[in-house]
Amino acid sequence: MYRAKSKMVHIDVEGKLNDNTYLFDGKYMNLPHFLSVYIIENNGMQLMIDTPSESYVRKFLKKLQEIGLYPIHKIILTHSHCDHISGAARVKKMIKDVDVEILASENAIDNLRNPEKMNDAFGIKVTPVENVIPLKERDIVNLNGLELEVLNLFGHTMDSIGILDKKNKNLFPGDAIMVRNDNETFFPTYFPPDFHESEQLKAYKKLKDIRNEYNSISLSHFGTWKDDGKDKLLNEMEDLYFKSKEAFIEWYKENPSIKDITLKYRETFIPNSKRITKENVMGFKFFIGWFIDSLKISGFIE
Repeated sequence: MYRAKSKMVHIDVEGKLNDNTYLFDGKYMNLPHFLSVYIIENNGMQLMIDTPSESYVRKFLKKLQEIGLYPIHKIILTHSHCDHISGAARVKKMIKDVDVEILASENAIDNLRNPEKMNDAFGIKVTPVENVIPLKERDIVNLNGLELEVLNLFGHTMDSIGILDKKNKNLFPGDAIMVRNDNETFFPTYFPPDFHESEQLKAYKKLKDIRNEYNSISLSHFGTWKDDGKDKLLNEMEDLYFKSKEAFIEWYKENPSIKDITLKYRETFIPNSKRITKENVMGFKFFIGWFIDSLKISGFIE
């Protein structure tokens, strides 16, 4: 299904995106359209970008077998937050056909081996990920001739990376840009416990500086934006970051109630969202708490 306004295309259902890339729903915490998992295939080799929920791995791998995208030879983890890495160890354990390589930023190695350091903030436990191959800026991951370039996109975490598929002109930024579930639902990028604003702003600049190198952006949350949709993401990301940050600081000073701040966020930033409606908005409250915690850790809220 394509959702388009003018040329603003959002691909938000499972299926093939381009000659080499497929979008799947990672079913994190059984939430539909929350976590994207991308499979890139080239000449019989498959690479996974981020992983499905640990509890969904068995069904996910069976689905890949049914459509000829099995086994997975490589996994790239865009950063070490629990929602992106929870299935990594299980995927590697369950695939017997090949020795699955797991790759991530060189800064992520310790966080993956000791995930409690990153994930205590979310109250979630994940299985440690061992034997990770470190990646650094401008490294090339070769998938049987398809070259994927690594970009450091720190800020959201200090181990965040993006992947640039130059052949298909597609960018996988992890969570370095924003959460944009649809045209009416936006969430900011600052999350505990490792957010750094100065690095986030550098990441925004880098993505704008190379915007001519890609035509589409495949978000972790959720789906792929093309054409005017890609430009909208890039043009809005910094402005929405500052506007939401300033609003959270002001609202917290007025009244630190997470419930009240959650309602204000919906009314101010996503009033027409069909995902975060007036009826289910309080289910979004824990996200707001994480945003506030991140701003506290960063010193923006006392």
